[in-house]
Amino acid sequence: MLPLKTIQDLALQLHQAEKDRTQVRHFSQAHPEMTIEDGYAIQREWVRLKLAEGRVIKGRKIGLTSRAMQQSSQITEPDYAPLLDDMFFEQGSDIPFTRFIAPRVEVELAFVLGKPLKGPGVTVFDVLAATEYITPALEIIDARIEQFDRDTKAPRKVFDTISDFAANAGIVTGGLPVRPDSVDMRWVGAMLYRNGVIEETGLAAGVLNHPANGVAWLANKIAPYGEQLNAGDVVLGGSFTRPVSAAQGDTFQADYGKLGQIAFRFV
Repeated sequence: MLPLKTIQDLALQLHQAEKDRTQVRHFSQAHPEMTIEDGYAIQREWVRLKLAEGRVIKGRKIGLTSRAMQQSSQITEPDYAPLLDDMFFEQGSDIPFTRFIAPRVEVELAFVLGKPLKGPGVTVFDVLAATEYITPALEIIDARIEQFDRDTKAPRKVFDTISDFAANAGIVTGGLPVRPDSVDMRWVGAMLYRNGVIEETGLAAGVLNHPANGVAWLANKIAPYGEQLNAGDVVLGGSFTRPVSAAQGDTFQADYGKLGQIAFRFV
């Protein structure tokens, strides 16, 4: 485990990088002994800095849920991070591009909980019973740590991504909210458009065979830290498309079929 002072210093670097919109280099390069637990320790310290500035946790995100993404990151399970109140944007809104460094967009389903979920032992059936509704969602991911090293071009490691809020930066929800038992979530599909051109398509079954599996995993994963998912929390279940890069002026739209559409623009 990295020393506490190192963890605090690295969290502060991320905090400042986000404010300055300037990426920092891979923590794993400077600290090759770094572990996944170190990544989450840095993430928790960064959360502490944000809460001290008045931010509020409104839910969680789950990342690296597809088999392909896990293999590319050389891990065997997803990762997670909090959703803070200033990460939520309105459907159809103009989102300031200057909020981000290198934003990309992913297609997901969001779970809005009506009851708390506390591990261990949470199952997919517990998740479905606790969910008030699911809704289409677009996640805006970002990189405060370089995705590829500026010199070696080596990709960042999963420890870096976890430190960096699991790349979390924003969420837009919209479309039609539905009860979890009113649709077979595995077969929810979506088409993601950028400036009117289809860039990605996918099925929600790509998320751990069923997106609710990710929520159950998360509830059980955070239980050893004395944490739980609370009523009212929004949980992003994980992307079922690859991320699509964004530039200032880009318009994104996701068509979820019977569940409706989401759209926003970077300005």
